[in-house]
Amino acid sequence: MGAGHGHVLYRDSDSPVHRLPPEVKIVAMVVFTVAVVATPREAFWAFGAYALLVAAVAALARVGPRWLLSRALIELPFVLFAVALPFLGAGERVDVLGLRLSEDGLHGAWNILAKGTLGVLASLLLAATTTTRDLIVGLDRLHCPQVLTQIATFMLRYLDVLVGEARRMRVARISRGDDPRFLWQLRGFAAGIGALFLRAFERGERVYLAMLSRGYTGRMPAVWQGDGAATAGQWLVAATVPVVAASIAATAVVLT
Repeated sequence: MGAGHGHVLYRDSDSPVHRLPPEVKIVAMVVFTVAVVATPREAFWAFGAYALLVAAVAALARVGPRWLLSRALIELPFVLFAVALPFLGAGERVDVLGLRLSEDGLHGAWNILAKGTLGVLASLLLAATTTTRDLIVGLDRLHCPQVLTQIATFMLRYLDVLVGEARRMRVARISRGDDPRFLWQLRGFAAGIGALFLRAFERGERVYLAMLSRGYTGRMPAVWQGDGAATAGQWLVAATVPVVAASIAATAVVLT
C-alpha cells in the first residue's frame, strides 16, 4: 500500500505510544477490552479505574479528550438503546427522579454504556496511534490468517478508488438534474449503487488477472522485515496497561 492510504482517524505524532510496534498495541487493546467486558457491572469503582487508564494512555499519546469524545459518538445508537432499557426492562421497579424505572434495566444500561464506551475509546486510541498499513503489519506479525490480512490489504488499497468513483458518479447524476435529497429519486440512487458494484467487480477481476500474470500464488509477499518486530522490552512496556486492567478485573470479580 502506498503511503497515501492513511485513514482519517490516525493522528501523526512522535509520542511513545506512536513509536510502539503495532502488534503490541493490538494485543494490549484486545486484552484491555476483554478485562473490561469480564468485569462485573456492579463494580463501579473498576470502571472508574479503567477510565483513568484510558485517560493516561491518551495523554501519553497526545490525543485530546475533545477528539476522542467527538469520534466516540459512533456508539450513539447503542446509547439510545441503553437509555430505553430502564423504561422497558422487567423486574423490580425503583423511583429515580420521580420515574418508575426497572432496576435490572438500569444495571443493563450502565453495563452497556460503561463497557461500550471504554471499548470504543480503546479502539480509537489504537486507530489514532497506528496507521492502517501498520495495523495490517501488526496482524501479520501476530500470525493472523493470511486470507484476512489479504482482504484487509485489498480493501484499504482500493477504498480510495471506490470512494472517488462514487463521487464522480454522484457529480454526473447531479449534472443531469438529479437531486438525491428527494425521496422519489431513490431509484436513481439504487441504480448508481448497482453500477458502482459492477465497476468494482470488473476492476477486481482485472487486478486479480494482473496479479496472476505477475506470479501471484495465493499468498501475499511479506510486508514486514523480521528486524522490525517488537523487542522484549517493548512488550513489557506495552503490557503495563493490560496487566493493570486484568488485575482490576480480577479484584472486581473477587470483591463482587
